[in-house]
Amino acid sequence: MDRIVLSLLVDNTSGVLSRVAGLFSRRGYNIESLTVGETADPRYSRMTVVSTGDQEILEQIEKQLSKLEDVRDIKELKPGHSVYRELIMVKVKADASQRQAITAISDIFRATIVDIGKESLTVMLTGDQSKLDALISLLEDYEILELARTGITGLSRGADDVRWLP
Repeated sequence: MDRIVLSLLVDNTSGVLSRVAGLFSRRGYNIESLTVGETADPRYSRMTVVSTGDQEILEQIEKQLSKLEDVRDIKELKPGHSVYRELIMVKVKADASQRQAITAISDIFRATIVDIGKESLTVMLTGDQSKLDALISLLEDYEILELARTGITGLSRGADDVRWLP
């Protein structure tokens, strides 16, 4: 099964997310990850959509997305030619005796402790998926109380394929 990461430049209007998600739902395509945020130009938002399927399905996804009225630009973010990042927050059960060990693990990954409670620590990390998975793997030795991942967001490298819209 192949994977595609698409960067969509869409109109920043209500209902756009619903129309994009609806396209995937109607066609039975899976969304592995979806992130959305306003761009430097408030008229547009950037969506990063990650999906899996065979090559024919992935081509269909791109073709169907390009037909949507709200979609202004589509770029495939290919590995090696793009930068992908994801953010994760992990709340770990930790009493006073465990905090130092969890902090040491966090430091190795350059993660940040964003909250400390009497019985827990919350660790935040930004990076590629393999880095986040490695942190989770080490923190599984402790009790993970909650975990939240943003999903992949990305941009192509360099300025050669930047598209300006009127």
